Amino acid sequence: MPFELLIGLRYLKAKRKSTFISIITFISTAGVTLGVMALIVVLAVMTGFERDLKEKILGTNAHLVVIRSGAPMEGYRDLMERMKRLPGVEAATPFIYNQVMLSTGRNVSGVVLRGIDPVTDRQVTRLARSVVQGNMDGLDPAGAGSDPGVMIGRELARHLNLSLGDRVNVVSPLGTITPLGMMPKLKPFRVTAIFNTGMFEYDSTLAYVSLPQAQGFFNLGDTVTGIQLKVADVYGTTELAARINREFGPELYARDWMQMNRNILFALKTEKVVMFIILTLIVLVAAFGIASTLFMVVMEKTKDIAILKTMGARSGSIMKIFVLEGLIIGVVGTALGLLSGLLIATNLEPIINVVQKVTGKNFFSKEIYYLDHFPSHVVVSDVVTVAVTAVVISFLATLYPAWQASRMLPAEALRYE
Repeated sequence: MPFELLIGLRYLKAKRKSTFISIITFISTAGVTLGVMALIVVLAVMTGFERDLKEKILGTNAHLVVIRSGAPMEGYRDLMERMKRLPGVEAATPFIYNQVMLSTGRNVSGVVLRGIDPVTDRQVTRLARSVVQGNMDGLDPAGAGSDPGVMIGRELARHLNLSLGDRVNVVSPLGTITPLGMMPKLKPFRVTAIFNTGMFEYDSTLAYVSLPQAQGFFNLGDTVTGIQLKVADVYGTTELAARINREFGPELYARDWMQMNRNILFALKTEKVVMFIILTLIVLVAAFGIASTLFMVVMEKTKDIAILKTMGARSGSIMKIFVLEGLIIGVVGTALGLLSGLLIATNLEPIINVVQKVTGKNFFSKEIYYLDHFPSHVVVSDVVTVAVTAVVISFLATLYPAWQASRMLPAEALRYE
């Protein structure tokens, strides 16, 4: 073992007369531990929320949407086959998108009505998994004279006081022109399915009907609004969208899921970075404690430093002693913080449930936050970043006190001994 490390370890053990230094060392180590632990837990929660949100977005929407600017898309079947032959594209489905009103007599709500093909939609989105009542296959009428089916979100069903089998009128403002003016088009539908995506915006504003029903209701003939694509790499959609825009002409426009949800994804990423910066301040405060500890050790060990220099120790060795002492505090604090942070982050929901039972308070209401679980996801890169940051800050905090110790002259130090 190098003598610098041996002496640094001995200086960490306080004697009776230097108990105060030992307390400061403990507080500094605890500060680093708390800072690292807070960083691990907060970053895991932020990553969990981001991951949960992306899963909900991709569960309702496709990875890539291709539409025709200003007009319905003709010949969509041939376009779908061409797009499915592109590298990375796994499946495709057509859709129709328009705004309507749902009326139940007393209640009215504006929604976005989407026409889908239940068979191919299952291959592109996870909407079928979100159905909590009924079945997507009931969108087409079961027999002659039956009302066509409509699938609505759980929040929309609550707002309109609808349940399975209830009748609802779909009203389109784009009706027919009569001598009395524009007459809205109205058609009765029957609720055959209710879905719950976990996102309030989707569950309160979306309704689905079969593609043929939407084409007939909006007088679109054999055209659609656009095509949805599922790709193998959800983070490689930008390049694929650019290729579609180049190869399929200026009339078609492709947008990926990240473009369509740019604002909320940017907000989550920015919030995560800001939280990392803010919580790093805890580690910085602990670093000041490490520096204070080293200054006090240097003052106490003045005689030892002078004797070591007299015996031939170089200034670099003296500096290394105190750098190693401070690094030991930082590394121990970081290790304890990592262990406690990972333990909390991987068991966060049970811990919250226990705290809520003990205190009798509900800190995380699933009805308010619209989540069925408390998301927490540990990413290895985040853990490595936190550990390296904490150790580097601890190292920087040791440099000035160690440099001061290395500049000490033996004659000055022993003058009053």
